[in-house]
Formats: sequence, C-alpha cells, structure tokens
Amino acid sequence: MVKISPPSEGAERIAEFHCLSSLSWNNLCLRRRFADSAIFSSSKMIKWIKYLTTMNKQLKISVFLSRVALGVLFFYAGITKVMNPDWSAAGYLNNAKTLTDLFQWFASASNIGWVNFTNEWGLTLVGLALIVGLLVRWASLGGIFLMILYYLPILQFPIVGEHSYIVDEHIVYILAFLIFFTSNAGTFWGLDSWLQKRFNK
Repeated sequence: MVKISPPSEGAERIAEFHCLSSLSWNNLCLRRRFADSAIFSSSKMIKWIKYLTTMNKQLKISVFLSRVALGVLFFYAGITKVMNPDWSAAGYLNNAKTLTDLFQWFASASNIGWVNFTNEWGLTLVGLALIVGLLVRWASLGGIFLMILYYLPILQFPIVGEHSYIVDEHIVYILAFLIFFTSNAGTFWGLDSWLQKRFNK
C-alpha cells in the first residue's frame, strides 16, 4: 500500500503563487476586454453621431428645397389670379360634388367677392411665406385649409377629379404642409430662423 504524504510548505506556496498569478492574469484580460469594448462602443457612437449629423443636414436641405419649390408653385398660382380681373372661383364651386349646398353658398353673389379675394391672396401669401421662410407654420396651416377647400368640391368618394382615387395632388400638398409645420421648416435657411434668434434673446 502506497502512503501519500501531504504537500510541503514550499509546494503550497508555489501553488498559491500560480493561483494568484492566474487570477491577476484573468483580471488583466477582463480589464483589457472591457477597455477594448469601451473603445469600440465609443468609436461606434462617434460613427453614429457623424451619420445622424450628415443625415440631418441632408433632410434639412430636402425640406428647404421642397419648401421653396412649393412656395413658387403657390405664389404663381395666386398672383396670376390677382392680376386677372376676370378670374373667379364661382364655376369651380358651383360644380362641387361634395357639400354642394355649402360651396354653392360660397359661390353666391353675396359671398363670391370675399371668397375670390381670400383665394387669390391666400395662395399668394402662402407661397411668398414659403419662399422666404417667414411664419411657415402659420402659412402651412393656411395652405392646408385652402387645399381642403380645393379638394372637397372635386371629391366624389372615392374618386377625386378625373384620374385620382382618394389621393390627388391636393392631398400631397397637405402632407407637404404637415412636414413643413412639424419640422418648423422656416428655420432651415429662412427668416423664421432670424425671428427665433431675435425673440429667444
């Protein structure tokens, strides 16, 4: 029978040293992994910030160009009506297919004067506001109101006009105005940015 002797004091110290060394090495590895992970997370975060900054600038440019383009469209549509003394919305309103009584009331002799004035100058001022970026949120609300009044007379649900199904150009304009309103588009290279800085002082 073989007798197993207990380990000597020296052997115990060597084993303890190896154990401590192993723990130290593991701690060092864990710290290094944590540091590498933090560096990776930081670099990833920086890349995301750069991406979002670039994307934000691209979105601002897109909204700015859309705002100016729609502004030119509305300004031209309005000013040509202002300069044409024979223009009237009476024919458009009298042929309304939805809310017929309301729109024929708008087209009556007692109302058509102020209706034409509101139409002509509403389009003109909304367009001008969009071009220069002044009071764009208010202009967007005015534009939405005008587009609803343009949309309903030609709506014979679900057909709109001659070639559209529910959605026509007026709905597209309304959605564009909603984007301008929610994004405060007048602050993108517009006078609203100057107003905002002036009144926030």
